[in-house]
Amino acid sequence: METWITSIMADFGYIGIFLLIMVENLFPPIPSEIILTFGGFMTTVSSLNVVMVIIVATLGSVVGAILLYKVASYFGKERLTKIVLKYGRILRLKESDIERAESFFLKYGSWAVFLCRMIPLIRSLISIPAGMTKMKMSRFLILTTAGSLLWNTVLIGLGALLGESWSEIVVFMDSFSTIIYSIIAILVVIGLGFFFRARFKKTLDEE
Repeated sequence: METWITSIMADFGYIGIFLLIMVENLFPPIPSEIILTFGGFMTTVSSLNVVMVIIVATLGSVVGAILLYKVASYFGKERLTKIVLKYGRILRLKESDIERAESFFLKYGSWAVFLCRMIPLIRSLISIPAGMTKMKMSRFLILTTAGSLLWNTVLIGLGALLGESWSEIVVFMDSFSTIIYSIIAILVVIGLGFFFRARFKKTLDEE
């Protein structure tokens, strides 16, 4: 996938970056780390400009997030869950992803939209609960733009700074992503433990 992504960016420049980042927000498995860091590197060997790459990438992030927000807002939780159950294998989503994103959003609200734009996988999914709960569009846009701008600026800047060694950032981010996924898995297991414990206790009390 890395070769495919970098070839599109090399061939289409700003347009390629915009489209890839937009699609990355719709299909989480596409790694933004590769797109952004390679985009930063390209500014050192081509006519691409760092500021313009950041702007284009942020526009792609926001457009992709808006599309997912609108879909979630239109369908609602029940219909979205049915879609994920039916097409989840294609979309790379599970029902638990929607539940996890919604519970996280309801707990942390606006901060979730901003902070999750900088967390692998969740950065795309956070648009779903925002849409399902009908979060005010103006607030969603401001928080999404701010979070995306910060994330994009850091990775593009690092890509430009390291130059030909840009892939080292991707290796580091892969490790970071693994840690994030592990933490999420642990929290899910703990949550399930509390849930089944409560159910078991309730059953005993009823008896």
